[in-house]
This record gives sequence, structure tokens and C-alpha cells, in this order.
Amino acid sequence: MIFLRNVLATLVGLIVFFGLIFFIFAGIIAAASQDTEVEVKENSVLHLKLNKPIVERDPDDPFSNLPFPGMDNSVLGLLEVRNTIKAAKEDENIQGIYLDASIAPGGFASLEEIRNDLIDFKESGKFIISYSDYLTERAYYVASVADELYIHPDWGSVEFNGFMIETVFIKETLDKIGVEPEIFKVGDFKSAVEPFTRTSMSDSSRAQTKSFLNSLYDTYLDRIATSTSISQNQLRNLADSMKIREPQDAVDAQLVTGLRYPDEVRDLLREKLGIEESTEEEEDDDDDINFISVEKYNTVLKAESPDYSRNRVAVIVASGSIVDGEGDANSIGGDKFAKEIRKAREDDNVKAIVIRINSGGGSALASDKMWREVLLAKQEKPVIASMSDVAASGGYYMAMGCDTIVAHPNTVTGSIGIFSVFFNVEEMVDKIGVDTEIVQTSEFADIFSPTKPMSEAERRILQANIEQGYETFTSKAAEGRNMSVEQLKKVASGRVWSGTEALERDLVDVLGGLDQAIAIAVEKAGLEEDDYRVKYYPEQKDVFQQIMEELGQEVSTQLLKRELGDAFPYVQQIRQLRNLQGIQARMPFEMEIK
Repeated sequence: MIFLRNVLATLVGLIVFFGLIFFIFAGIIAAASQDTEVEVKENSVLHLKLNKPIVERDPDDPFSNLPFPGMDNSVLGLLEVRNTIKAAKEDENIQGIYLDASIAPGGFASLEEIRNDLIDFKESGKFIISYSDYLTERAYYVASVADELYIHPDWGSVEFNGFMIETVFIKETLDKIGVEPEIFKVGDFKSAVEPFTRTSMSDSSRAQTKSFLNSLYDTYLDRIATSTSISQNQLRNLADSMKIREPQDAVDAQLVTGLRYPDEVRDLLREKLGIEESTEEEEDDDDDINFISVEKYNTVLKAESPDYSRNRVAVIVASGSIVDGEGDANSIGGDKFAKEIRKAREDDNVKAIVIRINSGGGSALASDKMWREVLLAKQEKPVIASMSDVAASGGYYMAMGCDTIVAHPNTVTGSIGIFSVFFNVEEMVDKIGVDTEIVQTSEFADIFSPTKPMSEAERRILQANIEQGYETFTSKAAEGRNMSVEQLKKVASGRVWSGTEALERDLVDVLGGLDQAIAIAVEKAGLEEDDYRVKYYPEQKDVFQQIMEELGQEVSTQLLKRELGDAFPYVQQIRQLRNLQGIQARMPFEMEIK
């Protein structure tokens, strides 16, 4: 047995060693490819493809776009996309934008930022030509600003049939695997726990969802009506009757300019650029068009970016679920982001702070730590909140202490409320042959044990804690918004609002995007227009730090699988459910608008 254990340990060591060598080699390739000099040629076209998930910032992942199967996990950074559009407007070498909105997998507030930048780009007199095989409603939201918009003549389509949200309920799943949820909440609208306890929406949850979804849809139709000169009523009728079924339907309704094959659109681009048709057959018929991608153009901008002023506006980007501790690349660690706010407060070069929030919430404790640092920073310099796609529950907690809150009309916000959920997995662990026995010194020592049901006395204690936590949340929100607690509670109770609805209820101050938030910060700080620089935090890790972190996570997962065998999926389920334990300031449900 000792021999076999040593052999196994040696094999694991070799796997880790060669895995490390592979990832270091991959990282070197990635770093080398990023260092390749990029030139913006005369008569170039910015090729803007919105075909990857849109996140607040490009994480600069060393494994994205690598030439290995299954290694492309790349994303589009909203910041980087917007910077390229703005720079292209002023770049004499860029003549226009070739837009492929494709599926545009981003939130509507993020797409609104891109859309507004494209509208601003058109003021330069440069063209925007858009082609997509098909357009989702999100994609059409962006593509509708183009000067000319084309889809495939035979198989093209424009999705234009209204918005929907589908909520997944897992009560019956929990019943089958032997997990019983213990729920504690305050507020009729705090429906985050409903997927665990119901098989359908409650009346209150359906009412709030319908309200903010209609508000987001109104904004959607209003923006498209402005870009296309088709009235909102006409657009609504097209969606209600689902009249856009064939490619020609989209042309007849004037949603698109026409139907063309991709090569025909490229011919149109050549005409715009004044390129004569080549008589020689070339390997790539795009060689005569100087396309430059967002990724490559962004490397040029990074190289040219000057640090010309000591005065800084710190934009602290908080994106993901809010968790205790440091968090990771996909979450907001309360301790880490509190430290970032504190560093910005203590930095004399930072004259104002903008908190950029894209989060449906999470840990109430972590949210409160960041809120506290916002209050301390506000005593010394302006602190502005900029809400992205979602800034609700814990995300709103972060914003409510700021001097000014800026939200998009189609931001999802509010959800001022908390809940706590604990999972009794007694039946589940019994299914996999695990037995437990508790020895305790006091009656409530085992209150948080997941392998037994709660008593009524324990439930009363935890419900009282939740109710006290709700009073804390609402009183701090009321103070931040200069409202009485009674006024605040009328728009709280866990209810979700659109940005437009939130403005009407004084939960936000201004409708706008990140640029407006930065402008407000600059004005409040008394900075001159050309005497400041925007710097984004947290600072991103270098390639090798990312390699080691990702390798460590993969190795730990593989070792856990080896140890647990068939029980690994069950343990994974328990781990995911346990992330929700403790007091949560979280959105009612994981929401995707389709």
C-alpha cells in the first residue's frame, strides 16, 4: 500500500509538473503575441464583432485566443470596446466601422454604452456598416444605429418578438437529492428564495418582474424608434404580432436596409473606401481591406496612452457576485474592494472616486464593509456610483452611500432587502452512506449544522436576526438617500426596479453611463477639463500570476475528484448551495432577459 501510494503521489507530481510547463509555455506564447507590434494603416476599418460575452473589463486572460483546442475562453471588455470606438472617431486612419453585432451577449446597460458611443462616432461623418447572419434583440439594439444594416438574404433573421424572463425553480430537484432549505427573509418582494421553495412565481414576484421588464422594454423601443424613425407603436405592433419571420419581412418593416451576402457587403465597403476591384484572384478576398479588430486596436491604444497628469479619477470596477474575503476574478471580495476604496481615499493624487457596479449582490457583511469605506472616502473626496447592467441588493448597498448615483434607464436596481438560506442535507448524505453524530455543550451549539432539521426556537432566533439586518439595511439606505426610513421602506421590501423607475422613486439621482459619472466626479472635485487622468482599479495581475492561479484551481479540483470519486458531484452541489448560506443581500433570482 505504501508503495502504491508513493507511485500515485509521483504520478500526480509529474502531471502537475508537466501541466505547469504547458501553461507557462502557453503564457509565453500569449505574452509574445500581445507584444507583436500592431500598425493602424491608412484607410482602415475598425471591425467590431460583438460575438463574445461582454464584461466590464478585459481580464487580459493569457489563455484567451490560444491556438489550442478548447482553450478559447475570451471575452470582450466593455471598457476596451468603448475606448476603441472613441479613439477610432478621432483617428484619421480609421474611415469607418464594420459592425457584426451577431448575438451581442451583454446586458442592456452595457449595450447602451456601446450604442451611445457608436452614435457619437457617426458625428465624425464616418460610416457604420453592419452585417450579421442573424440578429437577436440585443444585437439589433446595437446594430440599429448603423448607417446601413444588412442580413443574410436567405437564412437571415431579426428576432423582434418582445422580452421575456424565465425563472428556474429547483424545489423538486432538491426534494429528489434530499436537500431541505430553511428560509429566512423580510419583504414581500424578496423572492430570491422562491426557486428553492416553490415550483412557480408568487404573485408579488410576478408583479415586480412584469413592472421592471415593461420599463426596460419601453426604453428599448424608444431608442430603436429614435434610430430608425419607426414609431414605438409600429415597433410594438411588429413584436406583438411577430410579423418579422422572413428576411424580407425585416426589409419591408424598415428594420434593416437590405439583404446581402457577406461578399456583397465587403464590396460595399470597398466602394466606401474607394478601393478598385482587383482583377487578380487573391487567396483572401479581404486582403485589400485594412480591417483592424478591437483587440489589436486596443494594443495600439495601450502603447500610446500617456500619463500626463498626476490628478486622477479612480474608477473602481466591482463586477460579479459579492462574497466575503478576497474573492476572485469573477466575484467582488468585500475585503479586497474595501481595501481598494481605502487606497484611493488615502492616495493624494486621486481627487475623486467612481464605483462602477455590475452586481446582483451577495454577502451582506461584505457589502457593509465596502459601504463603510465609501462613507469614509466621501468625507475626503467625491464618491460617485455608476450602475451598469445590474446594481441591486448588495450592489445597491455599495452605491447608497455615494454622493451621487448614476444609472442607465435599463439598469436593474433596488432589491433593498435581505434573506438567509440554510440547507439541511441529512437525507442527501444518508444516500451516499455518510452518518453523523453531534455532541454539544449548549442547546443551540448545533444551530448551523447542515445534517439536521432546525427547531422552532432556532428558526425564531434566525428570523429575528434577519429582521434586524433588514432594519440596518433600510436605515442606512434612508440616510444615504436623505429619506425617512418609512419613505425608504415603501420602495424597499426587496422589490426590483429599472433605472427609470428608480429615478422616479429617488433611489438614483441621474440617468446616464460611466462617462456621466466621471464627468460628475470631475466637476465635484473641481478639476480642469484637461488636467486629470482616469485610472481603473483593481490593477490587473500579470500573465504569470494568472497562470499560477488558474493552474492551482485546476489541480485542486482534480485532486478532489480523485479523492471523492462518485461522490464528487454531490459534494459540488453542497458547496454551491453553501455559498448562499449566511445573510444575503442578493437579487430575487438569477435573471436573463431574452
